[in-house]
Amino acid sequence: MFRSICLVATVILAAGCLAAAPQETPPKELIQYVKDAKKAGLKDDQIQNNAVKAGWPAEAVKEAIEASHNLPKTNPPGANAAKSNTQAAPAFEMQHNANPEVKSDAPKAVVVERSPAPAAANPPAKPADTTQAAPTVAPDNAGAAKPNIPPDATTSNPATTGPTKPAAVDRGVPDEYRIGEGDVIGVSVWGEPAASVNGAVVRPDGMITMPLIKDVHIAGMTPREAEKAITDLLSTQIRAADVTIIINQALSKKIFFVGGGVKKEGPLPYTYRMTVMQALSEAGGLSDYAKRKKIYVLRNENGRQYKLPFDYDAVLKGEHMEQNIQLMPGDTIVVPNH
Repeated sequence: MFRSICLVATVILAAGCLAAAPQETPPKELIQYVKDAKKAGLKDDQIQNNAVKAGWPAEAVKEAIEASHNLPKTNPPGANAAKSNTQAAPAFEMQHNANPEVKSDAPKAVVVERSPAPAAANPPAKPADTTQAAPTVAPDNAGAAKPNIPPDATTSNPATTGPTKPAAVDRGVPDEYRIGEGDVIGVSVWGEPAASVNGAVVRPDGMITMPLIKDVHIAGMTPREAEKAITDLLSTQIRAADVTIIINQALSKKIFFVGGGVKKEGPLPYTYRMTVMQALSEAGGLSDYAKRKKIYVLRNENGRQYKLPFDYDAVLKGEHMEQNIQLMPGDTIVVPNH
């Protein structure tokens, strides 16, 4: 009897500990964004709307706002001493010398300062189609699309004895993405888990190692091109090999921070659909003496270098959201310091 009572007490105590376990906090970059917005005097609903526009999920923003209510308020030293220069540079101004705050060994390029293109107006709505399409019936042996799953995962179809494929493929990157050194990829050979590999890292020689075919060069290829190259090599051993490549981590592309106005200068791994505001948060946020209204993005396109302005305070308040552009690999974000 005594042992039974002890066992029951232990189970109840363990359940209580699990219930009291803390939940995972929102990303630190998002918490930093919320803290900056609160310093700027924004209310919770304004922060919620602006953060969602800046690219963060709504639920994560809500959790970050709730978490911020428990954070101590601090005033950065020297915050009142910071000076702001609101004089705006003319758009599309041609500059013949590179900005002195950015050093580069590359040949000098013509610099054009331009403002981000305004959002296009909503097109007129198409008239509703009142005709009802006839229902279609798929044949019994219709081909299925490639999987949006890790190489070792399968799904079951109760109507058949084997696995079936999902309807769509998400490779994690746009179709034009070029695989590079350091990227982490998964290669799925449908129905052949022994020939698949997950978490393969592209080596400096541009190759990955796979079962059956050993080393294969895929650097510089798009995912579709790499799929074809691997399929061709496997065709001698696997009949009608069906290969899908998923980019798990795109580590070969980077953006750069200079100017002294962010807490973490240097290269930062580039993530597709990353905005300027998100990149600044991932770089640790602005320093106490950053020129918040004088931030800009340097971008090289077709032999020209463009200067795209970014007003941190305005975007933080939900203004001039067109300046919060999506970054491209190789972009340099300049954050001047007082």
